Amino acid sequence: MRRASPRAPIAALFLLCLSATGFAEGFDVSRDDVRQFVDTMARRHRFDREELTALLASAQAQPKILEAIQRPAEKSLAWWEYRQRFITPDRIEGGVQVWRRNADVLARIAAQSGVPAEYLIAITGVETLYGRNTGRYRVLDSLATLGFDYPPRAEFFRKELEQFLMMAREEQLNPREPMGSYAGAMGIPQFMPSSFRRFAIDGSGDGHRNLWEEGPDVFASVGNYLREHGWRAGQPVLAEAYHANAPDDPASAKLVLGDSVESLRGRGYVFQTTLPDRNRAMLVPAQLADSLTWRVGFENFYAITRYNRSALYAMAVHDLAQEIAARYRALPSP
Repeated sequence: MRRASPRAPIAALFLLCLSATGFAEGFDVSRDDVRQFVDTMARRHRFDREELTALLASAQAQPKILEAIQRPAEKSLAWWEYRQRFITPDRIEGGVQVWRRNADVLARIAAQSGVPAEYLIAITGVETLYGRNTGRYRVLDSLATLGFDYPPRAEFFRKELEQFLMMAREEQLNPREPMGSYAGAMGIPQFMPSSFRRFAIDGSGDGHRNLWEEGPDVFASVGNYLREHGWRAGQPVLAEAYHANAPDDPASAKLVLGDSVESLRGRGYVFQTTLPDRNRAMLVPAQLADSLTWRVGFENFYAITRYNRSALYAMAVHDLAQEIAARYRALPSP
């Protein structure tokens, strides 16, 4: 991704590539909400009004984004269906190859963050298939479209647009270039701009945080995100549980650490862990094609659900990580 010269005025970034986009096709910058946004950015963050107005005028409203965000959610998948989507030979082998290409970097970042390499890799495998599917919309267009033309969540997306513009200024990026999802999630780990500014890390030491290219910045940022959300080094993520006649209703399961190792065992669940009885835990239903199984999630499982608030997502990351680790460690020594 192209960066401006460090000597160039930061505000000049917003004048790049104007010739590629006609003002008439962009947002109506005379709108009250757009003018208010520009005023806020100028007062609060010292953005140049004229340059920011020109930038927003060049943003392209995307009807397909509005269609996508309003599209009815797909039917809820059972765990076995969800697992089939993400625990695939392609994702497992892809994760092994990522590990082989970045072994030294991953070892260093795993030691620093406390998050094992296989989980750093698996997050990116589930999110974007290791960078193959990072999104096809300009982040500027996505956030402007949703921030100004989608009233149900306009406030949220305008805040993300604010964070994006500040991120572009800090990282010396042309704000017209970053690509992402229709909701504005960016790069290999799919960080929203607010998460980028708060959790992304310069893992390479080059003074920038590059989440669009495989490398130390991506892995360090994922590790930092998990650590900041409660990851505990050396502790397990999940345990398989057994109960002959489980008393819990799977429909009542919540993404909260509302149980403990002791309380779950007290209700008759059998599972293996070296964690102390008082350690917080949650019961996780895992529906197979022909039966209901149970798993016990610990604090590191909960940390993964802060990345994406879904037990299915967190189980997919865990299972993919385990498959990648098993395959990688079975490789012959170089």
